[in-house]
Amino acid sequence: MGLKPIGDKLIIEVIDEPQTTTSGIVLPDSAKEKSQRGKVIAVGTGKVLDNGERVALEVQVGDTVVFAKYGGTEISIDGADLMIMAERDIHAIVE
Repeated sequence: MGLKPIGDKLIIEVIDEPQTTTSGIVLPDSAKEKSQRGKVIAVGTGKVLDNGERVALEVQVGDTVVFAKYGGTEISIDGADLMIMAERDIHAIVE
């Protein structure tokens, strides 16, 4: 992949989870909710504070994260659904 995020940006590969109703019916793509989970595949160098100091990001490559539903920018490269987003749009790291 030829993408390198800058600053506090991350590149996340969206995890496409099949959605089913409580009765077990699998929903078609047109009725699915947008996934909010993904795997971090690249991280930027960190956020620069007002005093010029660079703070490292809390998330690392390989982390599975939960992110804001409408955060980031969606892109598709080589058939993979990716998101470019700031670290502030990450809500949690899945352990």
